[in-house]
Amino acid sequence: MKLSVIVPAYNESKTISEILLRLSKVSEVSEIIVVDDGSKDDTFEKVKTFSEEIKKSRAALSVICLRHETNRGKGAAIRTGLLRVTGDVMTIQDGDLEYDPNDYKKMLKKIEEGSTVVYGSRILGSNKFSYARFYWGGRLLSFLSNILYGLSITDEPTCYKMARMDVMRRLDLRCEKFEFCPEMTAKVARLKEKIIEVPISYNPRSIEEGKKIRWSDGIEAVWTLMKFRFWNPTK
Repeated sequence: MKLSVIVPAYNESKTISEILLRLSKVSEVSEIIVVDDGSKDDTFEKVKTFSEEIKKSRAALSVICLRHETNRGKGAAIRTGLLRVTGDVMTIQDGDLEYDPNDYKKMLKKIEEGSTVVYGSRILGSNKFSYARFYWGGRLLSFLSNILYGLSITDEPTCYKMARMDVMRRLDLRCEKFEFCPEMTAKVARLKEKIIEVPISYNPRSIEEGKKIRWSDGIEAVWTLMKFRFWNPTK
């Protein structure tokens, strides 16, 4: 089973090389698709350098480098990456070091056992959280998802969302920014696909270190969950 990893990145020069190196050491990863979302630093240059260097040590690993000319948002970067996926299964990896790619193994195992969508839960793992507002905001989004869509998940806004590509192609995602997470959750639920969770590790960074999500993104996430539940838009 071929696993493709989409890495949306915006101004991640300090961490992008390290996270790509960690990804390259996970044997289950067959394809890495990095989408530089109009970075103003040298993120894209570092990705290109890594792409050339990895050919010497792991030639079978495909590293695709894409770039938006302007900053469009995480959701737009993920959708660009999805257009290039060739694997049977895809997952998302942020360009920082908050999440550990070694957790892919237990997530992929669930896919191999028959699940179609697997979320990595920071709540089920024993993890620390950088800000109380992010923690409780995430719990609220999980609660709303469960109430609105009849789910039973603990960590709706987790970055680690793994799914079979035949499911992803049916979602018709339209997201541009951080609403990727609630849009995917809502549309997966509407397809009646069950979301399985596994515990993962989490090492949060601070806003000073580059954390980008803001309170306004939480409001957008709530609206997205409500929108797809009650108005059932086609776009």
